[in-house]
Amino acid sequence: MLDVPPASCIEDPASPFCAADVARGVTRMLLRHDLTTIGEVPLEGGRRADLMAIDAKGRIVIVEIKVSRADLLGDGKWPDYLDHCDRFFWAMPAGFDLSPLDGPAFLPERTGIIVADRYDAAIVREAHTHPLAAHVRKRCTLAYARRAARRLTALIDPDAAG
Repeated sequence: MLDVPPASCIEDPASPFCAADVARGVTRMLLRHDLTTIGEVPLEGGRRADLMAIDAKGRIVIVEIKVSRADLLGDGKWPDYLDHCDRFFWAMPAGFDLSPLDGPAFLPERTGIIVADRYDAAIVREAHTHPLAAHVRKRCTLAYARRAARRLTALIDPDAAG
């Protein structure tokens, strides 16, 4: 099975609140800033980051995408992602109510906000950098590289074992 997130919204292509479209816009914006991104990245502890990106210096960014208020307010697992990145961003579609992200439960002093559509994205609040320990960075970077290589292998040879 190909380990790649969907390229577009299958459930409702006309909806402005589509996680795949937000992912696409965020990925484009991050790439312009020299961050390479992969989606749906498993993390230690059983969590899965919506997007993970690495810059040329090896700094790791995690982006959690939310397209519904209920999903945002009901997500109690996101702080676990902070142990796997130097910077953490929330990404929402344009028009989404961002006000809950200013509350203390969402650590506005630590987390950034990105607003996106399927074509582009903009950072509306920068995430503060909290550098990972060297051994954690190495472990996360190796996991990222191996995940990306497995996905490339699956594109080249979908029948490859692994």
